[in-house]
Amino acid sequence: MTPSEAPATTNYYALSNPADPAGKAVKTATLGSALRRLAPLMADEKRTVALAVGAMLTGSLCGLLGPVIIGRAVDNDVRRGDFGGVLRWAAILLAIYLVGLGASYVQTQEMGRVGRQMLFKLRNAIFTKLQQLPLDFFNQNKAGDLISRINNDTDKLNVFFAQSLMQFASNLFFMTGAAVFILTLNARLGLAALAPALGVVVVTRLLSVWVKRKNLASLQSLGGMSAEITESLSNFRVIVAFNRLDYFRRKFNAANEQTYTASVGAGLANNVFQPIYGLAYNLAQVAVLAYGVVLITEGKFTVGLLIGFFLYVNSFYIPLRQLAAVWTAYQQALAALDRISAVLALESNLPVVPSTEPVRSGAAVLQFERVAFNYPGGKEVLRDATFKLEPGKTYAFVGPTGGGKTTTASLMARLYDPTAGRVLLDGRDIRSCSPEERSQKIGFILQDPLLFTGTIRDNILYGNDRYHPYSDEQLLSLFAERNLDRLLARFDEGLQTKVAAAGTTISLGQKQLIAFMRTVLRDPELLILDEATANIDTVTEQLLQQIIEKLPASTTKVIIAHRLNTIAGADEIFFVNAGDIVPAGSMEHALDMLLHGKRAS
Repeated sequence: MTPSEAPATTNYYALSNPADPAGKAVKTATLGSALRRLAPLMADEKRTVALAVGAMLTGSLCGLLGPVIIGRAVDNDVRRGDFGGVLRWAAILLAIYLVGLGASYVQTQEMGRVGRQMLFKLRNAIFTKLQQLPLDFFNQNKAGDLISRINNDTDKLNVFFAQSLMQFASNLFFMTGAAVFILTLNARLGLAALAPALGVVVVTRLLSVWVKRKNLASLQSLGGMSAEITESLSNFRVIVAFNRLDYFRRKFNAANEQTYTASVGAGLANNVFQPIYGLAYNLAQVAVLAYGVVLITEGKFTVGLLIGFFLYVNSFYIPLRQLAAVWTAYQQALAALDRISAVLALESNLPVVPSTEPVRSGAAVLQFERVAFNYPGGKEVLRDATFKLEPGKTYAFVGPTGGGKTTTASLMARLYDPTAGRVLLDGRDIRSCSPEERSQKIGFILQDPLLFTGTIRDNILYGNDRYHPYSDEQLLSLFAERNLDRLLARFDEGLQTKVAAAGTTISLGQKQLIAFMRTVLRDPELLILDEATANIDTVTEQLLQQIIEKLPASTTKVIIAHRLNTIAGADEIFFVNAGDIVPAGSMEHALDMLLHGKRAS
């Protein structure tokens, strides 16, 4: 895919409605398609599934034998008053029911294991997919909704496969066997008994799409509320600081109201089948009783057969009524699978493309060739940007807020692909570099760096296999060699200082220091500092500047900053504004352009 073909101007990753990367709706799941999609996750569980299916068939067969035995006992032994014969049949029934009980236990146990394994693998698959998707995806979707898909939606599938799927199959098998016995005992009476079930099938098919739509809306609204809670809590300090708890309450109440309305709609839809199936059962009983009595008075039927027939009718319609609840779980699972499949169907719009040109000796570390870019649904941020970054030099990018400086830095690190033109790293298309190669060559320090819960040591060594085996003593020696020991001294517990991804265990300035140490230890060819010293005092900033100056002579530095002293020593200054990137010349010229908000020209 060439840059001009990259879908940066569309909502490529929006998940509000399940869609594939081409913008077409993901095919709505059915039971067959759901099993095919999830088959790879159950590939290692074939023996377990086979055992569960065998147990299910055994249990169903045991249930089907009961009415035959009861009918025979009534017609033969009860009518003759043979109490011993009745006891023998009772013992046989007890044995059959005990076998059915054991089979049911095995079925439940084994399918529960399959469900847990599938849940584990499915959550891994979703999380792995999320790690493969670019920044665009996370800009277009809220974290809370993604969390809901990983936790809540996968659990809906787990409940269906662990509890409902075998019950669904068992009920169908049981109903089929009961229907065969009913028609075998008396075809006309059997047709009368089964006629209400045909009406149930028609109504179920008509209502199923509506039920699934209601469940999908409920899951989406639940994901929206989760997203609202996550966003509000992550910004809670700002809300408190500005005394806008009322705003927080209003937004939560609106999301909660929407979730409540959708949940009520789904609840009504999910319970619509119960009374319909119950009515069909009652109509079947009335039909069997009325027609059965007529057949007995005509001498064409016996009381024992009628009792057995009633038992088979119960064996057909009681599972049918249970299917109403199972069908609800099935529709919820299909809705959840559609939401999960919408994520799993996505592919990164930042693929690694085959390299068509070798690394050229003496080439610029990084080069923009007529690069243009705009965010999804937004205006053009950059257009026709062309420049080179030579090895070992320091470059400053200045400009007004919103001028495109951070976007330029993001394109350098390939957090996005340009909509036109191309970016070269070491003389070849940056898209041909693997993520590992790119992260090794480019170090990117953000204004608000990302840290992980753990210690400073954990964060510094994250993704750095080179120093991962080092002991604390070896790391301290390395820090001294790299002039980083004075930065580490700012933390009372050194490498073992606790860091929390969320919360206030350390300041934002301290987070920037940790991100700085982490990046410098990777020895990048290109070091990008995007307002990386914005929350650091002047003395510490000077210390960082000294460390930067002692980096290998081949290291290219890109500095994005508003402080003039930070960019004063740059070899070249670029002015970024209104889509243009042009050399600013001297520091005085750059300052004049910045103060007067001039358009780059």
